[in-house]
Amino acid sequence: MIRLLIADDQAVVRTGLAVILGAEEDIEIVGQAADGAEAVRLARAFRPDVVCMDIRMPVMDGIAATREITADPHLDVDVLVLTTFDVDDDVFAALDAGAAGFLLKGADEETLASAVRSVAAGEGTLDQRLTRRILHEFVAHRRGRAARSDQHRGSSDLTDREEEVLRLLAEGLSNAEIAGRLFVEPTTVKYHLAGLLQKTGSRDRLQAVLWGIREGIVQP
Repeated sequence: MIRLLIADDQAVVRTGLAVILGAEEDIEIVGQAADGAEAVRLARAFRPDVVCMDIRMPVMDGIAATREITADPHLDVDVLVLTTFDVDDDVFAALDAGAAGFLLKGADEETLASAVRSVAAGEGTLDQRLTRRILHEFVAHRRGRAARSDQHRGSSDLTDREEEVLRLLAEGLSNAEIAGRLFVEPTTVKYHLAGLLQKTGSRDRLQAVLWGIREGIVQP
């Protein structure tokens, strides 16, 4: 079962998400929060696998809450940001804070459930309507804030195979598809992926791809 916490300041939205996602056989709703501070408190109390997090909330916004949750060494929680806004700064800030996925509200039930499962599996997710623009502008945004020095390139000591896996992740391939492309077993891909995540300090596949874009290893 995927243990899910829902954080949104609108009660009708929280209830709707709980009804939709709670109806899935593999998803259990463990709590609901009305603001970011409550989301952090409930995450520490209930230790969900995934938090569905709104951005615009009182007391503490979803970005600050995401940062606290993902930075807590005692938690192993992934955050899926759900919002009605697709403002670039919100997207960039959420990803920088450690969000594993970003989905616009209004997605159909199947897409919502699939996104929760993807994030729980460590694969991350981005709304298809935003992916290309987000990746391109995310790079420009980060490079505009701080240009990466040449000395920083390669500091993670990725192997050639790990770089290959990273580039294939950026194409959106699953472990099985990557294994087929590289003519190796899926277990071998998992091994290289684990090393990739550790060396880049990434929580999931999405964060690893964004790291690769920032480092110039992956072209968006």
